Amino acid sequence: MKANVGDAITMTTEHVGQANRHGTIREVHGPDGGPPYLVEWSDGHTGLINPGPGSVLRVHGQEADRPTAAT
Repeated sequence: MKANVGDAITMTTEHVGQANRHGTIREVHGPDGGPPYLVEWSDGHTGLINPGPGSVLRVHGQEADRPTAAT
């Protein structure tokens, strides 16, 4: 996965009844745009994420608008 500062990110859930999380990438800590990412979530919280196995993320940027599965 590759992301840039300012990209919108959606983390989908694997459990019924849980809402997807939407946020904006504020910092990219990995090499070449890789994770971990500091994300400001739509609820105002900020957190560092490092997508693990089974996570499904969608990064919306100026150059990319495609789903990416994290492994």
